[in-house]
Amino acid sequence: MNPTVRPRRDFPALEARRFAAAELFRQGLDQASVVHRLHVSRQTASRWHHAWRRNGRAALKAAGRAGRRPRLDDAALHRVEATLLRGPKAAGFSTDMWTLPRISRVIARSSGIQYHPGHVWKLLRRLGWSRQRPARQAKEQDPAVTARWLKLRWPVVKKTRNAQMPG
Repeated sequence: MNPTVRPRRDFPALEARRFAAAELFRQGLDQASVVHRLHVSRQTASRWHHAWRRNGRAALKAAGRAGRRPRLDDAALHRVEATLLRGPKAAGFSTDMWTLPRISRVIARSSGIQYHPGHVWKLLRRLGWSRQRPARQAKEQDPAVTARWLKLRWPVVKKTRNAQMPG
């Protein structure tokens, strides 16, 4: 798994666990029993118990999504992606390579919402896009000469470990 992308929380499962706690409280179990049965902290069980006593099971209902709502809705994001798929030249740029500042301009043009180029990555990840870089090669490079050099010369110049030396 990519370490930069955290797994999403399972909100329905979290709500089901709170509802299970409400049922245990309704049955007369104390907070310590809820802690042990549901594997939660004492503070969590205490918070749930106080909320349940004040407003019943409804107090433990999920509040909805976590975090800030995205500024671009799905429809606007799909319009941006359609533009990206047509290519940079079709969007009015001189070369055929997307950059973050260019994508930021496309977003501003199509939706009226300004994104800093550094934050455009979050949107691209939502779309399933990844970073692509062209391989750097000299224009004059001859593949046959390169292959011959790698086969004949590279083994001679390559550093090899000296068996008598440590390391």
